[in-house]
Amino acid sequence: MKRDRKLTRRILIHLSLARKTRRVLLSVVAFAVATLFVLAACSAPQNQSGQSNNQQQAGATDWKPVEQALGKAGSMQPGDVYKVSLPRSDLKVTVGGVELKPALALGSWVAFKKAGDMTTVMGDLVLTEDEVTPVMTKLEEGGVEPTALHNHVLHESPRVMYMHIHAMGDAVKIAKAVHDALALSKTPFAAPAAAAPNQDLGIDTKQIDQIVGQSGKVNGGVYQFSVPRADKIMDNEMEIPPAMGIAQAINFQPTGGGKAAITGDFVLLASEVNPVIKALRDNGIEVTALHSHMLVETPHLFFMHFWANDDALKLARGLRAALDKVNVVKS
Repeated sequence: MKRDRKLTRRILIHLSLARKTRRVLLSVVAFAVATLFVLAACSAPQNQSGQSNNQQQAGATDWKPVEQALGKAGSMQPGDVYKVSLPRSDLKVTVGGVELKPALALGSWVAFKKAGDMTTVMGDLVLTEDEVTPVMTKLEEGGVEPTALHNHVLHESPRVMYMHIHAMGDAVKIAKAVHDALALSKTPFAAPAAAAPNQDLGIDTKQIDQIVGQSGKVNGGVYQFSVPRADKIMDNEMEIPPAMGIAQAINFQPTGGGKAAITGDFVLLASEVNPVIKALRDNGIEVTALHSHMLVETPHLFFMHFWANDDALKLARGLRAALDKVNVVKS
């Protein structure tokens, strides 16, 4: 009996030790698993951040090759649009005795927007009559399509034409094609001289802002408004940002004594065309052109150009009356 009790005691001691050993092993395993979870949690944000940074870097578009191919630097505009301005500062054009500043009505431009592996390009090229055919021929050779050719103003001297363009494909190839076409014109590629800051235009721009209901800016001696439409415009399944030429453009060039010459264009749906014509003409503003600029946009847009040279505040009220007929973004 004593031997049995001793044997039983030994067995119980061994079982107790086994249970303690098992508990220790389970604790070690649990600690190891917890440690791995902590390490994974700590490292995850760093990996995600690094991945996000890599994606952002990969998503950023380098427009330097486009600048080199086109021969002129541009700037980023809202909507991820890279826009290059090519003002025709070489031209001396007059309308009704007013010499037009390039920023008023002689501003060529080309805009680029990346869409996946393709780039959509739109633009408006200011050309003399004898430049139209050679530029158009060279554009077509480079795969750039003219989408409109027309006047914007009336009675100008010398005669000026406006060629709107569209292309989709490799941005650098398109930029090179536009450069080669414009090289057949006298379009300057050099950057214009910087304008004096805080230039006093001689018209009450604050009052004009209040009347128009928008905020303008000075550019090259001209007070400019760019007023986007409030609706979505599509072209080949891509939404077109206002910076690609579908915002209302309103320009004031002071002509002395509180007067200004105004021109630009309204971007209109068919239902808005005649109400805007009436509002402009009722306020002494001449309608100088009505046409399309693009081919396959949805909904279809009409571009209405205008002209007047009169008291700047009076003209601002007329322009506001016309803007009130258009579905634009309110300031």
